[in-house]
Amino acid sequence: MPSSFDVRLRVNGAAVALALPSHALLLDVLRDRLDLKGAKRSCDTQVCGACTVLLDGSPVSACCTLAYEAGGREVETIEGLAGPDGLHPIQQAFVDRVAIQCGFCTPGFVLTTKALLAESPRPTRSEIEDFLGGNLCRCTGYWNILEAVADAAGRLDPTNDRIESS
Repeated sequence: MPSSFDVRLRVNGAAVALALPSHALLLDVLRDRLDLKGAKRSCDTQVCGACTVLLDGSPVSACCTLAYEAGGREVETIEGLAGPDGLHPIQQAFVDRVAIQCGFCTPGFVLTTKALLAESPRPTRSEIEDFLGGNLCRCTGYWNILEAVADAAGRLDPTNDRIESS
């Protein structure tokens, strides 16, 4: 592998072209080169979810993803989620359900929730728990997070008036 490479990707809908060392991690590129600080460095081993971003709509650990793997693909970070009219419905559900305490893990939970609801708009409680299994929170105790995900599902699909129990 060459010691450096040029990568072109889309980040939050914007085209980005960068010259990077071959060992550059996606997390470092987002935080240090693009000034997108929402994804956090924590475990560096893909177990906590604090660095979660969406790569072509799927959650990935940016701390263990080489930047070249994102070449030609779409990266979405928490900074790209809210729109000009305010918070995304998932973000608003997390606020309304008080699913945020210190906020360190919240971007990862929100983006993982977005991927879950794109894949399964009417998830059961068990499906929510399974999908969020790679995200850790040290503050909230998870109940409010689970409620926020269920609330977000209803906000994104108004016909979805409840989450079915598993």
